[in-house]
Amino acid sequence: MEQLIARFYELKEIQKQVEDELGALRSKLIDIYAEAGSAEEGDFKLSISYQERREYSDDRLYNSLPDPTLWRLMSRADTGKIASLLKLNVIHEGILEGTYEQKKVPVLRVQKR
Repeated sequence: MEQLIARFYELKEIQKQVEDELGALRSKLIDIYAEAGSAEEGDFKLSISYQERREYSDDRLYNSLPDPTLWRLMSRADTGKIASLLKLNVIHEGILEGTYEQKKVPVLRVQKR
């Protein structure tokens, strides 16, 4: 049993190192190719697109909700839960006005040809 736990720990450490290196490489590639938006290097094709994401303010969102019990469902501004409440028509888009900022987030894709 101890071997299983030790292997799990070892793999989690490796995963953390890989994620850190991927993050650093992602940042460098975005810095280098951001203006071009895409590139082909050897056998690889790189593309950068942008997604718009909402970053909600906890205070502004809390103050805009019509029912304080809705806040207890979320406990913080969680975009997934907010999207679900919108989809279920529990809240409507109008009450969210001014509670978030739109952010453009780069999405990096690298494919092998």
